[in-house]
Amino acid sequence: MSDFLAVADPYLRLLGALLLATPVGWNRETHGDTMGIRTFPLVALGACAFVLLGQAVIGADSPEANARILQGLMTGIGFVGGGAILKHDDRVAGTASAASIWVVGALGAAVGYGYWGFAIALSVFNLFAVMLFGYLKKKHASH
Repeated sequence: MSDFLAVADPYLRLLGALLLATPVGWNRETHGDTMGIRTFPLVALGACAFVLLGQAVIGADSPEANARILQGLMTGIGFVGGGAILKHDDRVAGTASAASIWVVGALGAAVGYGYWGFAIALSVFNLFAVMLFGYLKKKHASH
């Protein structure tokens, strides 16, 4: 059984990253944002995959190499998030989705490194932030 778990572990991590990002993606999708149910889980999946590949290729014992992996992920996912920000006249939209996509990238990396509790917290906190603060923003705007 332990051999099966050792083989299945990276695939379970990939699946976990995908599933943990899905509620945030669904929330963004239902609010008509530029990124949603497909993008968020895919970003988490990709971040997790890069961490897993990096560890397989360079090993988990190199702090410098792991720092470079995280640095590349932060930059690359920031670029993806930048595509969600749209300017219409004097109004800017998509910043919550851009920030959420960055958090979801961290979620995927956390799963890749095996920090499940941290990844679950990121998913819950991200969803909480976009839902609660979105509600408060809408309520404030109606006054």
